[in-house]
Amino acid sequence: MKPSSKPALPPVPQSGSESVSGSSSAASASFSLRRRHFSLAAASGVLAACTSAGTQSPDNKPQVAPPPVARTQRPIRVGLALGGGAARGFAHIGVIKALEARNIQVDLVTGTSAGSVVAALYASGMNGFALNKLALTMDEASISDWAMPFRTRGILQGVALQNFLNTTLHDRPIEKMNKPLGVVSTDLQTGQPILFQRGNTGIAVRASCSIPSIFEPVKIAGHEYVDGGLVSPVPASFAKKMGADFVIAVDISSRPESASTLSQFDVLMQTFTIMGQSIKTYELDKYADVVIRPSLSAMSSSDFTQRNAAILAGEEAGARAAAEIERKLAAARGAVV
Repeated sequence: MKPSSKPALPPVPQSGSESVSGSSSAASASFSLRRRHFSLAAASGVLAACTSAGTQSPDNKPQVAPPPVARTQRPIRVGLALGGGAARGFAHIGVIKALEARNIQVDLVTGTSAGSVVAALYASGMNGFALNKLALTMDEASISDWAMPFRTRGILQGVALQNFLNTTLHDRPIEKMNKPLGVVSTDLQTGQPILFQRGNTGIAVRASCSIPSIFEPVKIAGHEYVDGGLVSPVPASFAKKMGADFVIAVDISSRPESASTLSQFDVLMQTFTIMGQSIKTYELDKYADVVIRPSLSAMSSSDFTQRNAAILAGEEAGARAAAEIERKLAAARGAVV
């Protein structure tokens, strides 16, 4: 056989192997012990480092941002107060159309005299376009019923108006309307205002529209009532009383110096306007957040032929006021925690 190219390993001596083995074991044990001590020391150091790193002095606490707090808008109830003005009342329809076009939501509505007619129809769920259609197709004769001469205290009874409303509203009482409704009238005996919020809608509106000497007073539960415009020409205060936080008032009365006085009816309406000036000014200044005044100076209170012009005037006035309403509503709602 050929000799291996690698040198042969020396044989392990058998003698003294025990002493050689014992010495090696002791050294190995000593090394293991030292390694264990080192490992424990290293682990202790790591733990100490972690502990000191995780523990901050009060002065060096990390700044943690607080969780975001949900912010909500304060709920605001919007009230619409519709004033009196006979045939000028068609302008209220235009205002409603303008508010709806800007998505300005109305939560409750009050009305005086002609305003109570529109208020009742609007509260029932009719929108501006439906009101517009009804106004243009309505026959004036359907709401006129002449009283017997010398036997009554008014030229018109008002029953036709009452029946027209109840028929249109399917006999729904005030408290069953889609929106809370308030109808303002005047107690003929005491001179005090009354706010109807329950009962027959047609009768309440008839009472609110009963201009003395034009309509007969309306008897309800032993009391006689006449036109609400005598005590509240634009019922902004009653919108507040019903719970409105923000009141949009619509004043359709004419300024005394620009009013028409061509007919007996116009003279009577002018008298009411003059009498109600200070009451109206006080009520609007104190309770109305926004006042809308349609331009109706050329329109007589007795001219029902100009209903379309009145609606357009109301729509224009409402559109002009929309930005102010939105701005004031946004400020009133605000953002509260």
